[in-house]
Amino acid sequence: MTLSIADKWFEIERIDDDITLITEPYVTPLIRCNIWHLRAAERDMVVDSGLGIASLRQAAAELFEKPVIAVASHTHYDHTGGFHEFEERLVHPEEADELANPEGFAALVAEQLDDGLVEAVEGAGIPIPACMIDALPGPGYDPAAYKVQPAPATRLVEEGDVVDTGSRRFEVLHLPGHSPGSIGLWEAETGVLFSGDAIYDGPLLDNILGADVEHYIKTMERLSELPVTVVHAGHDASFGRERLHELANDYLRSKE
Repeated sequence: MTLSIADKWFEIERIDDDITLITEPYVTPLIRCNIWHLRAAERDMVVDSGLGIASLRQAAAELFEKPVIAVASHTHYDHTGGFHEFEERLVHPEEADELANPEGFAALVAEQLDDGLVEAVEGAGIPIPACMIDALPGPGYDPAAYKVQPAPATRLVEEGDVVDTGSRRFEVLHLPGHSPGSIGLWEAETGVLFSGDAIYDGPLLDNILGADVEHYIKTMERLSELPVTVVHAGHDASFGRERLHELANDYLRSKE
């Protein structure tokens, strides 16, 4: 397969006065992570960082003029590939080792993926293309040589900790199930939740390495009671409280 060169690797969309969504449009939806940038008074915040195929900071330089707190909702490679570009890096202790020593299932070529992962993903009805990008970020880029660079955490965050940007404060919610150290960032004052892959509006993966159905059930029970106004998730479109309840309750019913 011969891939063309992308004109620009990232797509940038302003959501409101403070929040910007950054995505990688040439990446297959399976690993096309939502990168959330929050503009604040003293320090900005980034939730997840995409694959690291191209430089996030260079592509969105206009967004990164202030110091940035980079928060990993979890450490699957589609969310942490660009973390090495940020000086302040936050993660849950359960996944700090993976951020510092990324040795998990990171690949852009299907034949390099673990057989168990392929079986789990395809079992959820999600197709895996032979190559998970359909353009190149630049001449000579080799998808088969893709690796995630180490990005050791500068701060470990757990349930109840606060990420303070100077003008906005987000409480850390530990939301295991998709992965042991999955977290959400909850702003009770506005009802904004950055949920990572704990919940999103698509097929939820609870049978991949590190996932735990019993933990996922507890996380869904917790999320179904959260008075959100909007959920900015790790994949797919944002949604409101009614859709959150539908997704959580559908999952719970599926496990009865």
